[in-house]
Amino acid sequence: MSGLGSFLLFALLFFVMMRFGCGAHVGHGGHGHGKQTPADDRDPVCGMPVAADCGYSKMYAGHEYRFCSRDCLDRFEADPDRYTGALSSTIHGDRAA
Repeated sequence: MSGLGSFLLFALLFFVMMRFGCGAHVGHGGHGHGKQTPADDRDPVCGMPVAADCGYSKMYAGHEYRFCSRDCLDRFEADPDRYTGALSSTIHGDRAA
């Protein structure tokens, strides 16, 4: 019975790390290490670079936004105006005083 308990504990830890930890980005675009992407291909939620063939995408207000993970896409869908303004100021170098 001790072996089953250890296995279930390990399985739970593995699930949590893959869902919410660094592993969450591995399945959907990675962290972009070693890849060069244009500024427009940055996740508007976390700022992580996302290659055109990886991650998730969403059309909003006539622009395609790329996301590194489902979590970032969900956050964007909850309040897109919060992130679209932040993205345009990051890309164009505008700074709020």
